[in-house]
Amino acid sequence: MSIIKSVYDNEEVIIDAILKLHCTHPIQLDPTYSKGNFYKGKIKQPKLKYDIYPQSDDVIKANAESLPIENNSLHTIMFDPPFLATKGPSLQKEDNSNRINKRFGVYPTEIELHTFYINALKEFYRILDKNGILIFKCQDKVSSGKQYLSHVFIINEAEKLGFYTKDIFILLAKMRIVADWQKKNQKHCRKFHSYFIVFAKSKKKIKYILGA
Repeated sequence: MSIIKSVYDNEEVIIDAILKLHCTHPIQLDPTYSKGNFYKGKIKQPKLKYDIYPQSDDVIKANAESLPIENNSLHTIMFDPPFLATKGPSLQKEDNSNRINKRFGVYPTEIELHTFYINALKEFYRILDKNGILIFKCQDKVSSGKQYLSHVFIINEAEKLGFYTKDIFILLAKMRIVADWQKKNQKHCRKFHSYFIVFAKSKKKIKYILGA
């Protein structure tokens, strides 16, 4: 087997690498299944497919913050939540000014979005068994001129709950949608990457300094 790297431009390759490196079971649950794009190649369909807005008959309506699953009953979860928040009028437009928001879904505010992340992490910690694995796809962003390092927030909150950050992969984008206003008024670098963070339900801790 060739060496597994931390950076790829194909998310199927990343998920397959995570399963080989860290999982004793295939993905058992996807609570934000959407259209199931992760599973249209070599990655097996999860047994449990949930979404707040199901798009096919085999997907059950459920919120990732409160799932109909027993405690300590799963080993592997795939989570790909929304990463944007806006109440902007462009959501009502038919042009391309907010195409990403329309495609992937949004929360009204950043506080509501990041609260959702915390609540979902709590729920996953409840239903994962000992040493169970959570694969969390996320992306940083700039919103209203402010830098949101969401992957840092997610790691910090997960570790507060007792998760161990076991690995992190970077997905490079082959292209990005860039609106005209972003070209004319750029204040931050355009992000061309997202993350797949691998969390384990483990009490393992990393001490970076003495006394920590």
